Amino acid sequence: MAPSSTMVSEPPPRKRVTGIGGIFLRSKEPKRLARWYREHLGMEIENQVLTYEWVSPGPDHRRGATVWAVLPNDDRDWGRGHPTAMVNYRVENLDRVLADLKTEGVEVEGKTEESEYGRFGWVTDPDGNRIELWEPPRTPYRSPERHVEME
Repeated sequence: MAPSSTMVSEPPPRKRVTGIGGIFLRSKEPKRLARWYREHLGMEIENQVLTYEWVSPGPDHRRGATVWAVLPNDDRDWGRGHPTAMVNYRVENLDRVLADLKTEGVEVEGKTEESEYGRFGWVTDPDGNRIELWEPPRTPYRSPERHVEME
């Protein structure tokens, strides 16, 4: 069947997310859960945190890291409900992404946070999952935790 000239094509996707910044698990006993991952999956976790270092493909070969961490249940506000996991996505311009998402009707939390780790903002997907958006600092932060190079 030939495409109809009256069909509306979808606009090309906008690149907003540049990668996964981190995966965070909540636990009543974070040390116990981190020990389980260390013992059973062989993850080199120190102080409930592991970072995987990487180099991006392409001509610029940017370096970065993806964080995996177990956090206490009362670590911070994880949004409505009682989620046990949250994914953090890297973005290049947090303010622009949040403004665009709000214009599109996405549920955007009204606050952002800034620290030595970079800038953070939050949105909620249609199923109620809280998503953290992270704009890394301009100068890379070197975590005291052990880094593992990704293959």
